[in-house]
Amino acid sequence: MSAKKKESTTEIAARLAQPVLEELGLTLWDLRFEKEGSLWFLRYFIDREEGLTIEDCEAFSRAVDQLLDQADPISQSYTLEVSSPGIERELTKDWHYEQCMGMNLSVRLIRPVDGVREFTGTLTGYQEGRVTLLLPGETEMSFGTEEASFVRLYHDYDSEDFGTEDNEGE
Repeated sequence: MSAKKKESTTEIAARLAQPVLEELGLTLWDLRFEKEGSLWFLRYFIDREEGLTIEDCEAFSRAVDQLLDQADPISQSYTLEVSSPGIERELTKDWHYEQCMGMNLSVRLIRPVDGVREFTGTLTGYQEGRVTLLLPGETEMSFGTEEASFVRLYHDYDSEDFGTEDNEGE
């Protein structure tokens, strides 16, 4: 007798959303079911290659809300949120690192290295949970994703070309 692994809330919510994502030409960047205080939130972070609009978020939200109401997979009450992962999106999955190769990342390590906990550098490698960054001064550093409290895309808000895509065609 084999025990079937019970699907997590986020696995169920992702599976239910998949047909809607495909129909609307969207990608699920991340999905979180989180408790804040006494409230629960189901958060879909969606994206589209050519950029996401508020209309995309609304269309996805309406469609997935109906599916969630019909399937009723979540016993407690929760708030549904749908948004873009943002310009400083967090990298949490293997494919995020592969998609962001060559881009600048901001990293906060759990334990400091030589007294420093936060780093910004260019993603030059990712393999089996190990991230390699090229830091300013051509120094290379490597760390495991489990050693970081977060890894995000880095955006320099002070740069003069704010609002343009720095990494297009790279």
